[in-house]
Parts: sequence; structure tokens; C-alpha cells
Amino acid sequence: MFDLIFRRPALAFSLLSAWPLTGCALDGAPSFPLAGAFFPAWMACAAIGVVAAGVARALFVVTGLAGVLPLQLFVCAAVGVYAALGAFLVVFGR
Repeated sequence: MFDLIFRRPALAFSLLSAWPLTGCALDGAPSFPLAGAFFPAWMACAAIGVVAAGVARALFVVTGLAGVLPLQLFVCAAVGVYAALGAFLVVFGR
């Protein structure tokens, strides 16, 4: 098997690139109906993450941590990612 992969890199690339496409094949893509159309769950979770990052930034400014905290962009982005992933696990986790 490995000998075939090393001799034919195009075959290996095509097999490995097709592997992630099987992720939603069993249960379907996580989505919910909204106004008669299916809305992807990741978009709702991304919106939750953006709002959480904005709230975190506002709290840093109000509490005075904005002047002390280095790399605020990365900290607020991390808060947004945690909120988005947490929302996805709580609402759509199986």
C-alpha cells in the first residue's frame, strides 16, 4: 500500500484530498430551517463568535484591561472562537 502511494503521488493526493469530503455524509450537514430555507449552523455560530468578541472588547475597555492587556486582537479573536465552538457543541453537538 505504502509503496503504491510513494510511487504515485497524484493517486495519494487524490485519495487524501477526497477523505475530508465524507464528513457530512452520514447525518447530513448541520443546518436548521430559517424562513423556509436551510441555514448552515456554522454561520450562526460564527455570528455568535463575532458578537462575543465584540462584547469581550467592550468589557476590556470598560474595565481598563485594554491598557494592560497585550495582543488584544488575538485575545478577542480567541474569545470569539471559544464562544463559536462552544455554541456549536451546546446547540448542535451529537
